[in-house]
Amino acid sequence: MTIGINARHLIKGRLEGIGWYSYEILKRLVKLLPNQKFIFFYDRKTPFLILGQNITNVVLFPPARHPMLFKLWFNYILPKAFKKYGVNLFFSPDGFVSLKSTINQIGVIHDLNFEHYPEDLPLNVLNYYKTYMPLFAEKAKEIITVSNFSKEDIINKYNIDSKKIKVIYNGGNNVFKPLSKNDRHQFIVEHKQKPYFIYVGSLHKRKNIERMLKAFQLFNNTNQMEFIIVGRDMWKGQLNLEGLLKNVKFLGRKSGKELAHWLAASSALVYISYFEGFGLPVLEGMMAGVPVISSNTTSLPEVGGNSVIYVDPFNIESIHQGMKEAISNELKYKALGIQQAQKFSWDRSASTLCSIIKKYD
Repeated sequence: MTIGINARHLIKGRLEGIGWYSYEILKRLVKLLPNQKFIFFYDRKTPFLILGQNITNVVLFPPARHPMLFKLWFNYILPKAFKKYGVNLFFSPDGFVSLKSTINQIGVIHDLNFEHYPEDLPLNVLNYYKTYMPLFAEKAKEIITVSNFSKEDIINKYNIDSKKIKVIYNGGNNVFKPLSKNDRHQFIVEHKQKPYFIYVGSLHKRKNIERMLKAFQLFNNTNQMEFIIVGRDMWKGQLNLEGLLKNVKFLGRKSGKELAHWLAASSALVYISYFEGFGLPVLEGMMAGVPVISSNTTSLPEVGGNSVIYVDPFNIESIHQGMKEAISNELKYKALGIQQAQKFSWDRSASTLCSIIKKYD
């Protein structure tokens, strides 16, 4: 069997959300299926992050980064490539499939945020998602999603048969682990840091950055901590952060051990997004052995279980109280989080996906 892969999000140095999902799941999948041939379809020249004897990397122009180009790339360029390379099955980590191809396709739909908060996306992107995502969900032979919350959302919004949707949880990178008390102290001293809260993720509106920082300023009226924000600032211009940046530092993008150390040395992770399909930073925070403050909405309680501090993401005082709870009961939430995190594994996730794909051989 020849398996085509939507590899558009595997861009070196720019992995986020779906990019990390693609990297973690696909590098395992190609090893679990050594006798299958994989064709990784990219839409731009980039260093290839996943290599192997059973992988052929193909670049198909033009770069599909605009709704008009999405349609061109998926509905016309990809089907021709499927025929050229003899692709029997297409796996798409971002849920986009080809409406013009007759081969079996598996799409991963992570969440339907745009259906609930349409104001969070540019109008042209929103219109594309609203028009085509229901069609992708209908066209796909099977749908993978990353939480039971997202599964129910897809069923309810698009009237998709529940048997067609499989839940495969995300896993966490093993680079995230607790620091010893001495290593944590040394990290803070070396970086000339006060004790700090940390947020990891994009600065997209749905991540609730403004309320998070308002709660932090309230907390810091009686405390002396800092707030570290790690993530690409491409959405920063859409936020109103005036008066909210005292004792706040933006570190930009971090990854690997550097990110893991910043996370594990923090006093708590604050991740109060008001809509998620999974919420990977919550899992990473638990793995790193720090208290996690998270929203009591969407998929996040499914990930955090009884091991994180839940707050109302729309209530600044609730977030403020969550910060106080994290500082007061650090050891309690550290132990609970490490235990909860063991329920999630990329190896198990890839193995489950492997079993699904084998049905098509």
